[in-house]
Amino acid sequence: MIDNVDINKIQKELIEEDTIIDIAELFKVFADSTRVKIINVLLENKLCVSDIATLVGGTQSAISHQLRILKSAKLVKYTKIGKTVYYELSDDHVKKLFNIGKEHINEI
Repeated sequence: MIDNVDINKIQKELIEEDTIIDIAELFKVFADSTRVKIINVLLENKLCVSDIATLVGGTQSAISHQLRILKSAKLVKYTKIGKTVYYELSDDHVKKLFNIGKEHINEI
């Protein structure tokens, strides 16, 4: 034991392995710069694919692919109005994750 650390106490406080894996998968989604750009433009906006493609630079097909990944990770949601699909961040947790990451980078 180092510094009288109670290993058993720490082990009881650890989160489950499945949760660890889910967190790792969540952070993998942030490993792609296009997805981070999409999250950035959706911070305060509800946008369609063509607008997102214009803002982040990419084809509608490529942006749609990235949006599917973000949607499967529950980071974005969509609303269909007529034939147009509008995307937005799923909730404030996504905005907080993004902003905390940005703050951390700015500190370095």
